[in-house]
Amino acid sequence: MNSDKYKYRVEIQQMMFVSGEPLDPPVETTSLIEDIVRSQVIEILIQSSKTAHSRGTKSIAPEDVIFLIRNDKAKVNRLRTYLSWKDVRKNAKDQEAGGVEGADLIEDSLNTSSKNPNDLTKMKKSKIRLPWELQFMFSEQPLEDDNEELDESEREATVASLKRLKAADDRTRNMTRDEYVHWSDCRQASFTFRKARRFRDWAGFASLTDGKPSDDVVDILGFLTFEIVCSLTEEALIVKKEEESLAKNNKQTNNESTLQKKRKNLFDGPDEASKPLTPQQIIEAWRRLQKVQHKNKALRNFGGGRLLSQTSLI
Repeated sequence: MNSDKYKYRVEIQQMMFVSGEPLDPPVETTSLIEDIVRSQVIEILIQSSKTAHSRGTKSIAPEDVIFLIRNDKAKVNRLRTYLSWKDVRKNAKDQEAGGVEGADLIEDSLNTSSKNPNDLTKMKKSKIRLPWELQFMFSEQPLEDDNEELDESEREATVASLKRLKAADDRTRNMTRDEYVHWSDCRQASFTFRKARRFRDWAGFASLTDGKPSDDVVDILGFLTFEIVCSLTEEALIVKKEEESLAKNNKQTNNESTLQKKRKNLFDGPDEASKPLTPQQIIEAWRRLQKVQHKNKALRNFGGGRLLSQTSLI
């Protein structure tokens, strides 16, 4: 494999491990995933640039990227939370001139002996508002209420977060201390953290965008690339499980048809060693995630033939 083209093998391995792949995948698998992630980033940049041009500007704003995933309410709300806490950390570092970490500053603001009681208000997490939401149709906005009930999108985000926490708990339940430390380190894997310049060159920002995207746009893309790798890995694991189940059923059928059946002892190992994800399983996972929905047939007047459409975002 060309080492100049594929630069994120280690990061992809770590993301796959967090998503449930216990074995180190071969180079062909990680390279294929990197190609898919790069194609998704290029598609995001192209569509975001079109949205920015429709607004009359050349530079891509964070809202242009979030607009592409607006139908995935759970992911949008998680991204909102991420950007909100990023703003808190940035304000904390600005107030302390980089001398104290954001978490330490928040704890200091909660101390009753604080000289300025307004520090807690300054450290309050800001709420990210999106211009296509219903509330932007009105000139006046309602007052903030910390006790207001969660809306439908926030409830979906909460349910999705609980499912992720449940999956993470199941994966780490039987881990040793060293294994859990390694798993926690893998959760920090990123395409963009402290690698923004390399990420821009790798994705071809200069040839795809007119203006230089902001740091928030790069951070959002880092968030989405992690989601893409996790989605591919989780879907590929489902494909692998289905293939193993089918192979096991076929093997049992063949064994039952013969009289010579080997007896299993207590300390016999598994019939076949567990194998890592293959490129074929990644391709099948990509195909399933790219599957055209039935509702698109109505747009073609329920006609047949090949549908030429843009790549779907994972």
